[in-house]
Amino acid sequence: MAEAAGARLADPDVEARLARLDGLLEGLESAPGPTTRSATEAVALLTEVYGEALARVMDHADGPLAENLAGDELLGHLMVLHDIHPEPAERRAARAVERLRPAVQERGGDVEWAGVEGQVARVRLTAGGGCGSGCGGGGGTSEVTDAVSAAVLAVAPELTAVEPLPSTPAPAFVPLTTLTRRDAR
Repeated sequence: MAEAAGARLADPDVEARLARLDGLLEGLESAPGPTTRSATEAVALLTEVYGEALARVMDHADGPLAENLAGDELLGHLMVLHDIHPEPAERRAARAVERLRPAVQERGGDVEWAGVEGQVARVRLTAGGGCGSGCGGGGGTSEVTDAVSAAVLAVAPELTAVEPLPSTPAPAFVPLTTLTRRDAR
């Protein structure tokens, strides 16, 4: 598992290490004793110091560089963790929804960003396949809702929830003649 000095990690390798770190921290937190407390404190202090280092980098980054750094998935997550992300949560969440939109549209549905109310993100969902909620118990819509919620909360954990709004139905067509003509009977 050791990498050569200066070698970069591919995103899947970073994800694997983060998952392993989560597992190790969970195991560490459940073990009793002073060694556990010391190890947990060491991890917390190390995280705090690295967060401060990242904040100092961001202090020196001009607009375009700050955008590029924030646009990197790993750095963006670290900036969110340390509450130094240069973009507001609403903009990050809206971008996450837009990134998911093509995949949802491929399945015949749609998802649109509808904004934030308080700490709750709102999205407008349209079921795919033209079958509405009568087909298959609406499982596709719940999968989309879950995926959108996970994506939004991953980039904007400051938000507390993602609430799907009903899609606005197309207005019913009413011929003008039915409104202007009265039956003489």
